[in-house]
Amino acid sequence: MILHRPRTRPEPWKARKRSNRRAWLTPFMAFEWGLEWVAFALSNWTLLEVLEYLGSFSVLIAVIFYFAESGDRVKQRHYQAWQVINTAQGKGGSGGRIEALQELNADRVPLVGVDVSSAFLQGLNLKNANLLRSDFSSADLRNSNLAGVDFTMANLDTANLRGASLDRAKCLQADLRNADLTGSDLVAVDLSGASLDDADMRGANVQDIQWQRLKSINGANIAGVKNAPEGFVAWALQHGAVDQPGVEP
Repeated sequence: MILHRPRTRPEPWKARKRSNRRAWLTPFMAFEWGLEWVAFALSNWTLLEVLEYLGSFSVLIAVIFYFAESGDRVKQRHYQAWQVINTAQGKGGSGGRIEALQELNADRVPLVGVDVSSAFLQGLNLKNANLLRSDFSSADLRNSNLAGVDFTMANLDTANLRGASLDRAKCLQADLRNADLTGSDLVAVDLSGASLDDADMRGANVQDIQWQRLKSINGANIAGVKNAPEGFVAWALQHGAVDQPGVEP
C-alpha cells in the first residue's frame, strides 16, 4: 500500500540562514535547503504518484500471469522429464532418469508402460507409482523405495532389487524371473499370476505375501526368507524352489 504524506513547505532561505551560527556550514545548509524544495515540489506532483501506482499495478499483473501460466509450466516440465526418459531408452547408466521418474511420480503422473530396461536406478524413490506394464528388465534398482507401486504385468526379468522395499506392491502377472530379490522387503506383496522362476529371494522379508496364486517359482532360491507365511516354504519347495544359502547369483 502506498501512503503519501504531504511535505511541509520549507522555510525561506533568510530564516534558515539566520539559524546558522557557523559560516563554514552555509554551503551545506544551502544544499540541503535546495533538496528540501525539490522534495516539496515532487511530493505535490501528481504524475509521480500515478507512476507509483502503475508500478505496483504492473507487479500485480505479473503475479496474476505467473499463476495463470503455472499449468503450462508444469506441462513443459513433464514433457522435458518424458523426453529424458525416452531419449535414454534401452541405454545403461542413469541419464537423468532417476530425477525425471521421481518428478513425474511426485506430480502423480502415471508411469504406465515406461521403459527403463538396463538403466542404473539405484536408490530410486517411486513410492505408490503406477507402473502398469512397465519394463524394468535388467535395471539396477538396489535399495530403491518401491513400496505400494503397481507392477501389474510389468517386466522385471533379471532386475536387481537387492535391499529394495516393495511393501504392499502389486505384482500381478509380473515377470520376476531371474530377479535378484536378496534382502528385499516383500511385505504384503500381491504375487498373483507372477513368475519367480530362478529368482534369488535369499533373506527376503516375505511377511504376509499373497503367494497362493503364484504362476511359477521353479528354481527360485528361498534360503533364509524371513517371516514366511504358513505353508509358503513347503509349497515353494514342492513347486521347484530351492533352499541353497551358499549359492551366489
